Amino acid sequence: MNEQGRVTIPAQARRAAGIEAGMPLVVYVEDGRVVLETREQLADRLRRDVAAAWTGEGSVVDELIADRRAEAAREDSA
Repeated sequence: MNEQGRVTIPAQARRAAGIEAGMPLVVYVEDGRVVLETREQLADRLRRDVAAAWTGEGSVVDELIADRRAEAAREDSA
């Protein structure tokens, strides 16, 4: 890290991570580590995490629509 707090990522690490010059990165701290990801990598990871955590049956969209319809029916009957 230089005096301005900038970090240089070695070329080998950039290539291995699929990071190219000028590519926007998402930076966050996880368990005390600084993590860099491309937006695409973050989106892919979130999709995998959500899919792995899904315990319902069928489609998430179908379940959301059913919930909204049930809520609307309750409001109409009130």
